[in-house]
Amino acid sequence: MGRNSIRKIKRPPRYSQPSAPILLENEDALMDMLSLEPNPLLLILEGIQDPHNLGACLRTASGAGVHAVIAPVKGACGITDTVKDIACGGADDTPFLKVKNIQNLLRKLKTKGLQIVGTSDQGTSCLYDLNLDQPTAFVLGSEGWGLRKITGELCDCTISIPMAGKVDCLNVSVSAGVCLYETVRQRKT
Repeated sequence: MGRNSIRKIKRPPRYSQPSAPILLENEDALMDMLSLEPNPLLLILEGIQDPHNLGACLRTASGAGVHAVIAPVKGACGITDTVKDIACGGADDTPFLKVKNIQNLLRKLKTKGLQIVGTSDQGTSCLYDLNLDQPTAFVLGSEGWGLRKITGELCDCTISIPMAGKVDCLNVSVSAGVCLYETVRQRKT
């Protein structure tokens, strides 16, 4: 078979172990799980459509000890083979839940005592000024639009990540990594 052959050899996925994502059945299962955690950490992804971004977020969430990743049913990527491949096991380790209404979930999480932190390049607080050694849910918006206005209004605060260069924002999976590992840093000290 030549270099320019139209037949392609399919490579095995990078993460080729048998995969079994942990899918939470509903919000009640999430609330039950949170009641067992003394200091829960959640990652809420509002409208992430790129499976590579979702996979990277799940991989980072697993490494940071996130208790669950949540996404909306509509307008967001779910767990696919590509997501599992990019997550390198993170999709099998971190519970994942799709909900009908992110805003209603945020209201419920507030009643459970979670600090709701939205991320935005227009954020009014700096990530590094927050106390993250408490129950926290980070909310990250979609790749193109960021947080929806109503979602941002439900957050206890919106934070930005300080930028030293000329770009005004980071990729959503990189932002998730920065936020989650600042939380890990604060909780380890």
